[in-house]
Amino acid sequence: MEKNHPYFRRKTPEEILHDITESARGKLKLYVGAAPGVGKSYKMLQDAADLKKEGKDVVIGLIETHGRAETEAQLKDLEQVPLMVMEYKGKKFYELNVEGIIKRQPDLVIIDELAHTNISASVHTKRYEDVMLILDAGIDVLSAVNIQHLESVNDIVQQITGVKVRERVPDTFVQKAHEIQLIDVTPEALRKRLKEGKIYAPVKIQQSLTHFFTTANLSALRELALREVANDVDERIEQISGDLKNGPIGVNEKILVCIHYGPTSEKLIRRGWRMAHRLKAELYILNIVANKVSHAHQVNEPKMKEWKGLAEQFNATLLFEEQGKRKPASVIIEVAQKYNVTQILLGQSARTRWEEIWKGSIVNMIMRETTNIDIHIVADGRS
Repeated sequence: MEKNHPYFRRKTPEEILHDITESARGKLKLYVGAAPGVGKSYKMLQDAADLKKEGKDVVIGLIETHGRAETEAQLKDLEQVPLMVMEYKGKKFYELNVEGIIKRQPDLVIIDELAHTNISASVHTKRYEDVMLILDAGIDVLSAVNIQHLESVNDIVQQITGVKVRERVPDTFVQKAHEIQLIDVTPEALRKRLKEGKIYAPVKIQQSLTHFFTTANLSALRELALREVANDVDERIEQISGDLKNGPIGVNEKILVCIHYGPTSEKLIRRGWRMAHRLKAELYILNIVANKVSHAHQVNEPKMKEWKGLAEQFNATLLFEEQGKRKPASVIIEVAQKYNVTQILLGQSARTRWEEIWKGSIVNMIMRETTNIDIHIVADGRS
């Protein structure tokens, strides 16, 4: 960037230190697919073999072949770091040997099934946390994940497939990837692989064809994967080009998500983050508490824990406001004005039409008493 550019400035010491730290970290390449069986592990092993031929010290940290002959054939020339054998409730489990990988210090390690949840006795809850530690040790990582395991699309995937995915990876972790490669296969080709026994064991084939692996599901998941990777490419081009001719993008956008203790609060937070991420906006999450905040925290501890976890993942500010004698709309307006919010997300009102007329609509009140704030109503998904 040229020095006479209106947005040029010298980096602070903290930013310089951050850049040095980042350059010492390992680089992460992610292989993303729409569904199991698209060929992520196969392509990952293929690329690893090519890098080994170029002189890179490559090892396998963990790979899931699921008995697929083509994938298993790729393993023969690659060293494997022994897995960590752990006992839990009288059974043996095999987990990623993080300590062994760091001690081995390869140039690059393959770690499959990024969204995996480790057994309770493990140091970290999730495998992606293990990967973070390995990257911090300066080791490059190749890893793979299906689009349905991305935190922010959880509600969309459930709506498409009817399946609630419990193993999820934070979007903020995926954004740290140095490179993301989409492994794309048509729904027809994927269903053919399934019928040929190349994805699951024979006993699971018919059920999979009529449930998760329907043409409609696979088409929707494929479109979702294509869109997410396209967004990632756009952001990387923007970062590389440094195109700030019109000033920092989204510098004035601030989004406020209003949540309550119903079943749709997490859906609202994810939707808010997706909007904030695309607009490069700050994200605020507001919960209005009827009485004391401390009492609400005790009564709704599981919900609070989940909200705090999502806020941390999405770099959002979580706000709790006591309602007192104010109307909920008044609290929302005050918070929106305090933080210069430009967009508000609300869940679909559960009140009947008569209640809306009698008590007044929250939306109408916000619109009357504010200017330049867009309001989005998110459907609650109930029939």
